[in-house]
Amino acid sequence: MAGNSHRRGAIRKDGTKKGQVVGSGGQRRKGLEGKGPTPRAEDRYGHPAQRKAAAAARTDKKRANSKNKSEGPEIIAGRNPVVEALRANVPATALYVALNIDADDRVKDAVHRAADKGISILEVPRDELDRKTGGAMHQGLGLQVPPFEYTHPDDLLAMARDSGEAPLIVALDGVTDPRNLGAVIRSAAAFGAHGVLLPARRSAGMTAVAWRTSAGTAARLPVAMATNLTRQLQSWASAGLMIAGLDADASLEIDNLDLATDPLVIVLGSEGKGLSRLVRENCDYTVSIPMAPGVESLNASVAASVLLAEVARRRRITGRV
Repeated sequence: MAGNSHRRGAIRKDGTKKGQVVGSGGQRRKGLEGKGPTPRAEDRYGHPAQRKAAAAARTDKKRANSKNKSEGPEIIAGRNPVVEALRANVPATALYVALNIDADDRVKDAVHRAADKGISILEVPRDELDRKTGGAMHQGLGLQVPPFEYTHPDDLLAMARDSGEAPLIVALDGVTDPRNLGAVIRSAAAFGAHGVLLPARRSAGMTAVAWRTSAGTAARLPVAMATNLTRQLQSWASAGLMIAGLDADASLEIDNLDLATDPLVIVLGSEGKGLSRLVRENCDYTVSIPMAPGVESLNASVAASVLLAEVARRRRITGRV
C-alpha cells in the first residue's frame, strides 16, 4: 500500500547489519570521488614502460646471479687440464675423482701431485661430478679452484713503487678470452712487470682457464680490478705514470719507445676492436709494432710479449730495472 513505511525493503530489517536495499546507499557519490594521482607508467601493469622496466629488472637479476656464481669456487674439468693445472701450481682446494674411474697415467699423476701438495682427494659418483662441472667433459677428474682475490689498484701502484724500480703495469681493455688473459699475465711476469689491471666490465676474469694458462704466475703477480678503467688511468697519470696504448694507427713505433724506462702503464686492447675511444684519448702515446705486409694484427698475448720484451731490453741497457 502506498505510504506504508513498513513495506519490505524500505527500512532496515531487524537483526541485520545490512543497510537499505532501496537506493544506492551513497555508492554513487563514492564512485565519483577521485582515486588519487595516476600511477607512473612504470607502475601500470601492461604499459610498455612497465614491461621494459620488468625486463631490465630480470636482466639485472641474471647478472647478479651470474656474478655470485663466478665468485664461488670453479672446477677445472678433464684429465689433461687437471694435470696441467697441478703442474702449474694453480691453487686448488680439492681434487674430485669419479668412482670406478679407469686410472690411466694422467689420473695417477693427478692423484700423486694432489697428495704431495696436501690437496683433498674426494671420490664422488660420476653423476655428482657431472653436476659440479656443469655437464663438462670431465673424464672422471675435476679440480676445485678457490675464488681469485684481486688487488686494489692503489695497492698495486704502491707495491710497484716499493720495488725500487720504475713502475711497469699492464692494463687490458676489452680482452675477453681467459686464455689471452692468462698468457698476458705470464708474459708480464716474465718481462718484469709489477702487475696487471683489468676493468670490471667487458673483460675476462681470473677463471680456472686463466689460472691454468698463466702457468701459475698469477699466484705471485698482483692482478687488480678497476671499476672504471678510464678513470683509473687518469688517476695513475696524475700520479706521474706515462700511459702508452698499443694501437695499429699509432703516433710512435716500438723502435722509438724512449719512455720505456719511465714509470709506465702499457694498455692493450682486444685483437678485433683494439683500444676503446675513451681509453685511447687518455693515453699519452700510442705505440705500434711494425709487421710484414699482409699481417694486420697480433692477438693480445703475443702483442704484449713483443712490447714487454722491448721495454725489458731498454731497461736492462739503461740499468733502470
